Amino acid sequence: MSGAEALGDRGAAERGSRPAQNGQGGMGVDSARLLEEARRYIPGGVNSPVRSFGAVGTTPPFIARGRGSRLWDVEGREYVDFVGSWGPLILGHAHPRVVAAVREAADLGTSFGAPTPGEVALARRLVQALPAVEMIRLVNSGTEATMSALRLARACTGRERVVKFAGCYHGHVDQLLVQAGSGALTLGVPDSPGVPAAVAAQTAVLPYNDLVALEECLHLEGERVAAVILEPVAGNMGVVPPRPGYLEGVRRLTREYGVLLIYDEVITGFRVGPQGAQGLFAQDPDLTCLGKIIGGGLPVGAYGGRREIMEQVSPAGPVYQAGTLSGNPLAVAAGLATLEELAGPEPYARLEEMTARLTAALAEAAREAGAGVRINRQGSMFTLFFTDGEVADLAGAQTADRERFARYFRAMLGRGIYLPPSQFEANFVSLAHTEEDLERTWEAARASFREL
Repeated sequence: MSGAEALGDRGAAERGSRPAQNGQGGMGVDSARLLEEARRYIPGGVNSPVRSFGAVGTTPPFIARGRGSRLWDVEGREYVDFVGSWGPLILGHAHPRVVAAVREAADLGTSFGAPTPGEVALARRLVQALPAVEMIRLVNSGTEATMSALRLARACTGRERVVKFAGCYHGHVDQLLVQAGSGALTLGVPDSPGVPAAVAAQTAVLPYNDLVALEECLHLEGERVAAVILEPVAGNMGVVPPRPGYLEGVRRLTREYGVLLIYDEVITGFRVGPQGAQGLFAQDPDLTCLGKIIGGGLPVGAYGGRREIMEQVSPAGPVYQAGTLSGNPLAVAAGLATLEELAGPEPYARLEEMTARLTAALAEAAREAGAGVRINRQGSMFTLFFTDGEVADLAGAQTADRERFARYFRAMLGRGIYLPPSQFEANFVSLAHTEEDLERTWEAARASFREL
């Protein structure tokens, strides 16, 4: 099947790539000048490192607005967006139901620092959806969620050491910023100055998808390990699905050594399925960390798990954790509206079908051009690695040619396709993407591969 046929296109093979269309929302300013000004006030001119576009050798477009699957920058250029605010926007930008929910909530007040009915409704929705979660605490970010889950695990076990996996990023928590993925990997900073050596020494880093390494580690140090934390589908060294039997093996070993198992589902929660990765793979971690989709594009995080563990959190128990904006009414409203739109199997079936067709078409376009790429996918998230080899762990991901990716990225951006500006990040398909978007992306990729 040709790429055009895979996308259900009529005659796309005869049409060339289209330039980005002009859109409304430009502000009469220039992205390069905005970046120059931003650098006077903000470190590097951005509020999160990967936004700098340093790894792809170009200037980031400053975004003026988004709607559906499209973005428009301040100069009026239009893009098909496969970043989706790094995963939360599974419904697309400015979804009417989400916008209406946020407006209604804002009319009632933006923050109270007090319990609200909405946070109870969101907590109930999350507990009902996720098989391994019996109680949950809302926080403000994925980093807060993982930080809090680690503290809770150490308190419950009386142990201090943590096991993580190379290339898995769990936020900028001191104990977890060791061989991290995401922006730290892209920028070549696997850990960070300012992390005390004594804190980093409490973390063992193992290769992902390697049960033998985990078994050897726990055999030697299991009595000192409080928790094993992992992304059940890695998304921060690029998308790396678990090998068959890997998650089952991790669960067996952690139980054997009395170690708590933490799933970081900040990306995969409600992205790979209506019950997250734990439902998709029929797994039962002790603790689960969430973020992104459960806030519908607003800042949010959560951690939850078995009742006897979560009841150790203050004020029910002695493990302290607090947050002025936790359970913020706007984030809760956006999250509830998003989850309601995702109810039932139909949205995920559509995402699976669209993403499978798109990645098949991209793979064929790469083969036609002799580009030498490997596409990893799980549900509606995927990464195109510029390598011929298997990518099942960080070592495999690092065989990718970053310079070729950067050239591909710039070529796609010039054709109006907005991709993650890093070889080691996930692309996200949303329910707002259309057949026209998929066709346009395939056409742009076909032309871009030929230029490499």
